[in-house]
Amino acid sequence: MKIGVFCSANNNIDRVYYDAARQLGQWMVENHHTLVFGGTNSGLMECIGQTVHQGGQLTIGVIPNIVERGARRSDCVDVDIPCDSLSQRKDLMMAQSDVMVALPGGVGTLDEVFSVASSHSIGYHQKQVIIYNVNGFWDPLVALLDYLQAHGMIRGDYHELIPVANTFEELTQLIGK
Repeated sequence: MKIGVFCSANNNIDRVYYDAARQLGQWMVENHHTLVFGGTNSGLMECIGQTVHQGGQLTIGVIPNIVERGARRSDCVDVDIPCDSLSQRKDLMMAQSDVMVALPGGVGTLDEVFSVASSHSIGYHQKQVIIYNVNGFWDPLVALLDYLQAHGMIRGDYHELIPVANTFEELTQLIGK
């Protein structure tokens, strides 16, 4: 299976998030999954890329040209798919992935989560983006989604588009569905 991972590319974040990225990467190695990721050499992106690459599994980096020019490409990328923009990166990552997982991240990760969910909601694909709620990181987002759902702003049950995993066991079960 090809698993797309959205996550932070910042280095100065809590170690608990690095531990979660490594755990997911190790599970991917043990289960022979391919990583599709943003391909940068920092933060959780580099962490999961290293774990999967060093474990002998394939890593596919979808890397905007501006990242390449800034010498921020990870050495753990086995297959480099260049692109011109973040919008193109999201489209290519969706096309390459069977399922997507959102580890903790910032505005870029939020953009990716909602791009996958909104394109699913109108029928472009049937792929899910799973929120991995490491240490309650995504609790405010889940509360917002619940609020939007309660006020009729989301058609159907948002969990069908964006399931939430609060434990690693829940995450692996959702990936396997």
